[in-house]
Amino acid sequence: MKIKILAMAFPLAVLISCNQSNKIQEEKKQPVSHVMTKEEQAKLTPDEVLKQFIDGNKRFQSGVTTVRDHSKQVRKSAPGQFPKAVILSCLDSRVPVEDVFDQGLGDVFVARVAGNFVNEDLLGSMEFACKVAGAKLVLVMGHQHCGAIKGAIDDVKLGNITAMLAKIKPAVKMSQDFQGKKTSKNDEFVKYVSENNVKYTIQQIREKSPVLKEMEDKGQIKIVGVFYNLTDGTLEFIK
Repeated sequence: MKIKILAMAFPLAVLISCNQSNKIQEEKKQPVSHVMTKEEQAKLTPDEVLKQFIDGNKRFQSGVTTVRDHSKQVRKSAPGQFPKAVILSCLDSRVPVEDVFDQGLGDVFVARVAGNFVNEDLLGSMEFACKVAGAKLVLVMGHQHCGAIKGAIDDVKLGNITAMLAKIKPAVKMSQDFQGKKTSKNDEFVKYVSENNVKYTIQQIREKSPVLKEMEDKGQIKIVGVFYNLTDGTLEFIK
């Protein structure tokens, strides 16, 4: 009799377990419709935001990113925005900023310009993002195989591109200690210049924006540099 009861109980237990597992899977698949609130933004620290971005990039690398209900997020975010960070990225179409960090609508300000340098307009945008809108992180992101970096190395002259590339030339000058061929065909040199360009950009932010420098000194924001690898979606932090 006991054997018969156990025989009947076993498939029942398996069925219950499968149903619970399916329920959990369904819950995981529910699209996120929530958007960042002012109260949630205020509670975040710069280090917490950075950790969220690092974790988001790991999800991006693994292909298991957050499912979002964008139509609901559009409506919910319309009355106001309370992003966690501002990211200065290159114009490159292969660098989908929000996707790289698995962030949604209303989570991040994105400033894009070929070569991810700063000028008065971009500095003003960053100051608005942090001082006015409450962002806690400034992230400057260079990337692998950057065409703007290659153009600066090759001293390209073409229309307004000439003046644009002049803003990246300091990074090329900083990179003359590179041991190897200093050409745009040398991927290692291009990466070295790109990393120096991120360092130079961060230096310019601190020197030319007293607003952001003061916020950083007070621990209200963190300014961080990263290098994004196109080949595998990974990040390398630049110090």
